[in-house]
Amino acid sequence: MGIVMTNTRPSPALRRFRALLLAASVLGGATPALAQEADKASTVDELVVTGARVSEASVAIGTDHATATVSITREALLSAPAGVTGLKMLESLPGFNVQANDALGMYEFGNSVSVRAFNFQQIGFLLDNIPMGRSDQFGGSPIYRYVDNENLLRVTASAGAGDVALPSYASLGPIVDYFTQKPSETAGGSVSQTLGSDSLRRTFLRLETGEHGGFSAYASASIIKGDLWRGPGTIDRKHYEGKINYALPNGGNISFQTVHNDYFDYDSPSITKAQYAGTAGDVFGRKGRDFAYLGHVPLSTPFGTAATDSSLPQTTAGVPYSNSNYAQYYKFAVNSRQDHLYGLTLNTPVTDAIDVTATGYYEDKEGYGVSPEAYATSLASYNAERLIVTGLTAPRGLQYGLSGIDGTRKGVTGKVAWRAGFNKLEAGLWLEDDDYHRTQARYNVQDGNPDGAPLFNEPVHRQRNYVSTRQTTQFFLKDTLSLVDDKLKVELGFKATDIDYKISGYRNPADYINSRQPTLKANWKDDFLPQVGVVYNVSSRDQIFSSYSENMALPRGADDVFSAASPAVTGPRPETSTNLELGYRANRPTFNASVVVYKTEFKNRLQAFAALVPGGGGTTETFYQNVGAVKASGAEFSGQWKPGLLGGKIYFNANASYNKSEFQDDIANFTLTPTPAALKIAGNAVPDFPEWLFQGGVTVEPTDGVVFNVSARHIDDRYTNFTNSETTKGYTIVNAYLDLGDGFGAGPFEQIKARVNVDNIFDKDYLGTINTTVNTPASFRPGSHRTIQFTLSADF
Repeated sequence: MGIVMTNTRPSPALRRFRALLLAASVLGGATPALAQEADKASTVDELVVTGARVSEASVAIGTDHATATVSITREALLSAPAGVTGLKMLESLPGFNVQANDALGMYEFGNSVSVRAFNFQQIGFLLDNIPMGRSDQFGGSPIYRYVDNENLLRVTASAGAGDVALPSYASLGPIVDYFTQKPSETAGGSVSQTLGSDSLRRTFLRLETGEHGGFSAYASASIIKGDLWRGPGTIDRKHYEGKINYALPNGGNISFQTVHNDYFDYDSPSITKAQYAGTAGDVFGRKGRDFAYLGHVPLSTPFGTAATDSSLPQTTAGVPYSNSNYAQYYKFAVNSRQDHLYGLTLNTPVTDAIDVTATGYYEDKEGYGVSPEAYATSLASYNAERLIVTGLTAPRGLQYGLSGIDGTRKGVTGKVAWRAGFNKLEAGLWLEDDDYHRTQARYNVQDGNPDGAPLFNEPVHRQRNYVSTRQTTQFFLKDTLSLVDDKLKVELGFKATDIDYKISGYRNPADYINSRQPTLKANWKDDFLPQVGVVYNVSSRDQIFSSYSENMALPRGADDVFSAASPAVTGPRPETSTNLELGYRANRPTFNASVVVYKTEFKNRLQAFAALVPGGGGTTETFYQNVGAVKASGAEFSGQWKPGLLGGKIYFNANASYNKSEFQDDIANFTLTPTPAALKIAGNAVPDFPEWLFQGGVTVEPTDGVVFNVSARHIDDRYTNFTNSETTKGYTIVNAYLDLGDGFGAGPFEQIKARVNVDNIFDKDYLGTINTTVNTPASFRPGSHRTIQFTLSADF
């Protein structure tokens, strides 16, 4: 059986508009040379503001970009806590609502990001222009597995519309690109050691070969070990990076890079407000932000006895560990991942007017997750499969749920840039093949005891064993015109995206029960996704910019979408978006700033709920459906200020954003009984999207080698579900760091430094990450307590 679907967008008015844009692009490319080359340096003067932790304005506020683009440069990244993940770095950028389970953002399933109308899975991520594909924790390539802070040159983010030239099938507009450093021209290296709260230990080492005959290289390693801040268990991460660079005689270069990440952690639970408040009747008496899994196995008592905080009665007589509360034991909540990425890039001029860039990449991944399943649930599933699936064993007690993943992702990107008069023409192609394999089954453990060894020769029931593939082709064409003596820059471009998707095998328990291994297929494509941008230099220090773009993305969690129901269910249409921005940026001797207003809409939003299967003869199933649109509008500000009156010893930075994101449609036929009825959500706020975000800081450099910073970050109140029947309060977190020894050296070491980072200085107790729901109370991950880090580092 199969589902084959092609997305088209046939509106005549839209086709005419797109044709007009394409014609303008072609005509622009054919115009005779009447001005200087399009890629010459910006006419906006360089930043006068300087400081140990000030980012260069041309990068920080996105000078010459037609979209709202901001960056965190290496100078600013130096202040981050050692080991902070690539995702948590984004919280310092305007409009990005970043929530994390811990101060470093290490726990993968505790991270969330939203910006404007979009969430984590609708943002495109790249590493040195290598597309990172999906951000799903299962099977995806989330960016936090692939970067170490010390190796980054900058992080550049476009909150509304990334450059049309950047490859991504996940993005509905937002793009975040992480750029690593080039190898140093001189031999040496750097080393650091960090100690911190919750038994944190981190070691980082980077070795540089220096340049020899055009070749240079570095290799780095970091090892993190620590305890969970909430409950029993540990986090362990081993991370390795390397890069080789060869400088070509013509000014180009060839580079090879690799990343290897080995990660293991124990989970901590999401909790409801009732559990947080201690009103949920938890048998173990847990409550508050320290609500955690159990570090011990409660004593099993006979059927009919009362439960205590240290013992649990049998719920099935004669089965010691049949009580479902044994699922709270921490050893049944585990994640492990191994990821390997390789990339080879060529950048070279072909002539004085033509440049070529090409990248080939290969990624290999594997891992597993462990989750518990209670005896009664396993018994029902075992009975449903035992006469159909061979080799099953009756459950003994608590079940060991094992989910395995493996896969490869490989692709190439290529781009040609041609400067002709006041035109810069660019064209590029991206090809990718993503193959993914997932398994899931429940197994007995020795004696059914939560502390017993898993018995992989005793499967109780099967859940998944499928392979999914994504084959992507994306093409772009772009013309950048520099006009009016380079005061006006116009960008005209479009991209075409074509995604073939296929899933084959056992997608869910029903496939095992029905002895079927279906193959489902879908195709999503759009041959013309335009992007238009304008930048005008009002003066040598002021710019006005504006952009419009359209995007289409692979449906979020496509494997879950196509695994949720029977093969008879029709696949969804892809989510699409439009983004419109208008902004102003200034770069003055004592300050720089950028402000932007925007309007964003995305359509075909996906949501899973029970509904009648089309053509299914009255059959009801829970599956993903396109349920309407979301619109967002708002404003973002980012800036730095170093007042001359204070002798250049103090400078300030701030960003603020206002965002109003609302559902545009009710969910039709959400309730089927007693009569079909819609869920009324049109006009409601999208959950987990705060209206106001603010971050500000002050940095003091009283003397050479001393840098002190204190910063505050405020998140406004947030709704937690679609019906807006529950909210969680806003909060403000204050952090600080102190750097000592900048420029100090001793013996073979240079730049010996000591840094102290304190996160959540006032030990604010708050609910951070939200697992949003449709119309029920949500669950949350509490924010971590005050954490302190001490780092000693040196170059050599």
